[in-house]
Amino acid sequence: MQAPSKESGGETSPVDEHVRAMIAALREAGLRVTPQRVAVCRALAESKTHPTAQALFEQLSAQFASQFATFSRATVYNTLETLARMGLAQQLVVTGDGAMRFDSNLAPHAHLVCTRCHRVEDYADPALAHTVADVSRRSGYELRGLCVFYHGLCPQCQAQTAANS
Repeated sequence: MQAPSKESGGETSPVDEHVRAMIAALREAGLRVTPQRVAVCRALAESKTHPTAQALFEQLSAQFASQFATFSRATVYNTLETLARMGLAQQLVVTGDGAMRFDSNLAPHAHLVCTRCHRVEDYADPALAHTVADVSRRSGYELRGLCVFYHGLCPQCQAQTAANS
């Protein structure tokens, strides 16, 4: 099974390219590429929320209930773990809720974590790419990842705190 086709302009979107890479990795790992696994790859690639495996399972089960006779929790967990093992997703453990979350954004970036609601957002910081290159050059390590977390209160929780004061 292939990832969904090109967008109307004839160009392949970055999400489509990432989904294709994920599908190739699943094949390389010896897994059958089923519509359910493609759906997991697409949902992760499109997600901006750093979902848990359980959250993705619930989302996809509801979204595809009429399409798939079965959508197993094991398929979601195994697919995500395979993608992480093959370097196509990051596993994130967020302080506070302790849940294992997944992020398919592999570009150097930081994560903003709300200490109250546990929301996680990507924060693009161009300086991080330079930091990675500098650390790699100075340490001799071939770096394969970076994980930076900033902890604080998100704007919504700040507003809620102010309203309750």
